[in-house]
Amino acid sequence: MNEAEFIAALRSLPLHPGSRGLMDDAAVLEFGGETLVLTHDTMVEGMHFLPSQDMADVAWKLVATNLSDLAAKGAQPVGILLSHMLGEDDDRFVSGLAEVCQHYNVPLLGGDTVSGDGTRVLGCTAIGRATHVPVPARSGAQIGDHLYVTGRLGEAMLGFEALRDGTGADSTAYRRPLARMAEGETLAPLVTAMMDVSDGLLLDAFRMADASETSFAIDTAAIPVADDARRMDCLTWGDDYELLFTLPADAHPPIPATRIGSVEPKGFASLFVDGEPVTNPQGLGYRHEAP
Repeated sequence: MNEAEFIAALRSLPLHPGSRGLMDDAAVLEFGGETLVLTHDTMVEGMHFLPSQDMADVAWKLVATNLSDLAAKGAQPVGILLSHMLGEDDDRFVSGLAEVCQHYNVPLLGGDTVSGDGTRVLGCTAIGRATHVPVPARSGAQIGDHLYVTGRLGEAMLGFEALRDGTGADSTAYRRPLARMAEGETLAPLVTAMMDVSDGLLLDAFRMADASETSFAIDTAAIPVADDARRMDCLTWGDDYELLFTLPADAHPPIPATRIGSVEPKGFASLFVDGEPVTNPQGLGYRHEAP
């Protein structure tokens, strides 16, 4: 199975209403007068981080990418649970974990530690408290809305290449991404839909349009990128962790963001890129496929 087929199979199982039909990046649970937001991400050595990387940076990225999912829900972090496979430089991992937890003021709640051979696999569950209800979803975009994104796309791609090739250029965006916590909390009461950009802007826009049962029309020339000569690479590489969101046409984002498109009635394609229809998400970004 590829990723889409596997998730489709999971949807045949009994699902809690808070799962949002496995169509979102986080689960939302009403619990004890609070609305909790829960998410889990996994990182695999050689796929999500280089085997030679400083494990302090790996720990930072593991936590920050999970917190990014909370940011897209406007949630404040309550704590994290860690799944750690023991290996080389565990002391560096603990050091990076301390740094990222202090940076975001998020405590470690517990987790599990295992030993094993071969490729390291690390996991993190982040628990947050919603600051606004209803909690933003991928699925709320409305016809006539405007589509926005924060930041510049492609910074992580360039950082990865600098780190891989040892050029000495800045690799911070890849090694230590920043979750847009404050921006997400500010946007949560205003947006009609929101998600973070993890697998590439075009692929994630396709997913949001599909979940909202609309079509998105995107003007790629309007999108801020880190390398204009490689614009499409910047829009498909991923690992940016910026926020992609929709607002009513008469609303204006209260944070720095760029309008990159519009929401249109559902047509035969979920995405129109510079006027060209895109009906198949293949090649739009990073997708998990079975070996």
